[in-house]
Amino acid sequence: MKILHEIKKLIKRHDLDAYIVPKNDEFFGEYAFPDRLKTISNFSGSAGFSIVTKDKNYLFVDGRYLIQSNLESGKKFQIVEIPYTYPKEILNEKKIQKIGYDPKLFTSLTLVRYFEKKYKLVPVKINFVDLIYSNYKKKENFFFKLDDKVTGEKTTLKINRLSKILKKYRTDSIFISAPENVAWLLNIRGKDNPNSPIPNCRILIDKNKKIYFFSDLKKIKNIKKKINYPKIEFYSFEVFYDVLSKLKSYFFTIDKLTCSVFYQGLIKSKFKIRNFEDPIYNLKSIKNKVEIDNMKSTHIKDGAALTKFLYWIKQEKNFGFDELYLEKKLESFRKKNKDYIYPSFNTIAGSGPNSAIIHYRSSKKTNRKIKKNDIFLCDSGGQYKFGTTDVTRTVCFNKPSRRIKNIFTRVLKGHIAVAINNLNITNKGYLIDKKARAPLNKINLDYGHGTGHGVGFFSNVHEGPQAISKFNSIKLKEGMIVSNEPGYYEEGKFGIRIENLIYIHKNKNKLEFKNLTMAPIDKDLINYKLLNSREKNYLFKYNLEVYNNISKFLNKNEKNWLLKSIQ
Repeated sequence: MKILHEIKKLIKRHDLDAYIVPKNDEFFGEYAFPDRLKTISNFSGSAGFSIVTKDKNYLFVDGRYLIQSNLESGKKFQIVEIPYTYPKEILNEKKIQKIGYDPKLFTSLTLVRYFEKKYKLVPVKINFVDLIYSNYKKKENFFFKLDDKVTGEKTTLKINRLSKILKKYRTDSIFISAPENVAWLLNIRGKDNPNSPIPNCRILIDKNKKIYFFSDLKKIKNIKKKINYPKIEFYSFEVFYDVLSKLKSYFFTIDKLTCSVFYQGLIKSKFKIRNFEDPIYNLKSIKNKVEIDNMKSTHIKDGAALTKFLYWIKQEKNFGFDELYLEKKLESFRKKNKDYIYPSFNTIAGSGPNSAIIHYRSSKKTNRKIKKNDIFLCDSGGQYKFGTTDVTRTVCFNKPSRRIKNIFTRVLKGHIAVAINNLNITNKGYLIDKKARAPLNKINLDYGHGTGHGVGFFSNVHEGPQAISKFNSIKLKEGMIVSNEPGYYEEGKFGIRIENLIYIHKNKNKLEFKNLTMAPIDKDLINYKLLNSREKNYLFKYNLEVYNNISKFLNKNEKNWLLKSIQ
């Protein structure tokens, strides 16, 4: 690739040994714009980073993307799996000493995790990728305000809650650098991301609850008066330091996850940083009753659309359709609902060997026609007014082999183990993750991704701090939403995943998971002999709940088909 050659020339020109290119942009959101990593490597996954040296190129990805990264970037890059191997463990310290980076694209936490103190990290003001390739179209979409009836809590109340926490921190001001956290606090949304209604903005809040709002000023004219908070002023990003200089606060809180080295340096030059945790992550992870009710309503609409698609695909006798066609067909069902806006992420519609690529994205190059003996994995979701969905269903079109059915059933057993988990006893993600893997682990099988991620309310489809994974120890609380998605994948053969979104409900003094997702699980893939009575009972009740919630949206044939899933 010509661009790699040009980056290597810039490395030499700036007297460096290497240059690092991350997936994220300066807002550290779920979707990068511009996507510099894809520009240099062709890797289209949602997470990763590259290190380009004078003579080698490395691409670091997690287990979800090993197959995909090899296919997309393996010819030009050495693929390295994180978190098992980081740059500090693979780069030759004698050859690689000075590594250049864009200080707006990295946090100090990330740099320490990647490199410890083994290398000299050199901040470079000009981004090498932008210097070579700048053909990015800037987005000019307006921000918009959400009604309090939708969010369930006024901005003033949220600010008061935040202010109380800052007092506990003994800090005077906070820099909220994560746009999704600003969106939650001020009850605003935007269109700066392709799949999330996030407005690219940042704010400073001082001890007197005065807000300094930074954004592209062209985008805010529709929200200035609607925010309805008297102590707020609006500025462009370019005057951040000037505004910062006016503050009389001394102790600052910043976000270790999204405050870049660049902004941390500006704040540190004027004030003392006392805390590195933005409390909004925890505040917004716990959804209020209005948010949960909106999510329930959204998932019923989405479940009806998905069920219509599943019925259609299971009835269709012409197996000439391909992955891209099915992707569009599914969205056509969603589009029939007036509240549907757009996908909450790029649909994963993989058949046969493509279904084994955990975060597969069909393209003209990879698109394949569905064959009767294929396993088809479809992971999709939508942004609605007002809610966010994410659901995976795996289906077959012919009688599957005994091995496929047995593996699918073990994935289902893991899925059910999460759903019926006693949260009063086991309430941390890493412990629940073990339960999800146990049925597969019994036959020495496993999967290379977490069992579940947090989900936002009409926001990012992936949201922390809660998760069900090997590495997450956050206590799960009432109102939190997570996905439940164990799976299994065999490279070049097939992939299986079953995903529902679930929320934590308090019934008297008992915490329990409740399903948000309302769509049937393919009974043709289940070996019922492997299910115990409790699992069979769960499946019956779930399918009945699905029918009771979405049947009114289905025609006679769709209803009859759905009824069969209960029996």
